Amino acid sequence: MKTTRRDLIVGSIAASVAASQLNGQSTGTEKFVRFQKGPVTSYGIVTGETVEAIQGDLFGAHKKTGAKHKLGEVKLLTPCTPSKVLAVGLNYKSHVGTRKPPSAPEIFYKPITCLQNPGDPIIIPKDSQNTHYEGELVIVMGKKVSHISAAEAKSAIFGVCCGNDVSERDWQGGPNKDLQWWRAKGADTFGPLGPMIVRGIDYGNVMLQTRLNGTVVQKSSTSDLLFDCHAIVSYISQYVTLMPGDVIYTGTPGSTKKMNPADVVEVEIDGVGILRNPIAAA
Repeated sequence: MKTTRRDLIVGSIAASVAASQLNGQSTGTEKFVRFQKGPVTSYGIVTGETVEAIQGDLFGAHKKTGAKHKLGEVKLLTPCTPSKVLAVGLNYKSHVGTRKPPSAPEIFYKPITCLQNPGDPIIIPKDSQNTHYEGELVIVMGKKVSHISAAEAKSAIFGVCCGNDVSERDWQGGPNKDLQWWRAKGADTFGPLGPMIVRGIDYGNVMLQTRLNGTVVQKSSTSDLLFDCHAIVSYISQYVTLMPGDVIYTGTPGSTKKMNPADVVEVEIDGVGILRNPIAAA
């Protein structure tokens, strides 16, 4: 039997649920998705392999509508629709390498048009020669905040999900690099996000790994972040107001490699899920 893209996504969520239970993380956790069923797009709460639609404000008052669907019967979308996408560079010791560690979080923007759904392809631009994966933990904001402390940031974070900060290295740092990373990290589909937002886990100490065609190519605990999630949110908020649903990619560990059309890249975070995307040529 041929395995479809939807089968892969449903399998990834089922695997993440099983993994969270094995790691003792199922108690007190909540899992949210954004999905499409026919012409209707909804938010939902995931329990096992079932999603229950909700109405209202995902980041405020909401309630279940009574509609239930099997995950295999819906199309999963990016789990939120942010007003902005930010990211942190050089935030793992293993990624900094021999370079001098930054004294403060190195923040940059990615356009919201870079976001890509779970299971949908990362498109390699025609003139790209060196596009890499970057598996990352992603913060999802739950409140409007400005000028908050790291201690206050904890209650402002709604949850976390998996992300891939796709990067064209030649455009980022090659001989003909751009003034900014507008296309190196912001090209269409260069920000896969999902498959769901998870609340109630210790996201400061979970294992992240990236697989390319089934082979583990990155593996690190989020406890190795140079600047943790609370420090990142506090720092950004001193200069830019963060809104509910805004997302922050927190950095990637280790080294990265080029992806090619027909490859499949997976970002897995314990207790959070598996973000899987195929690679395709423009």
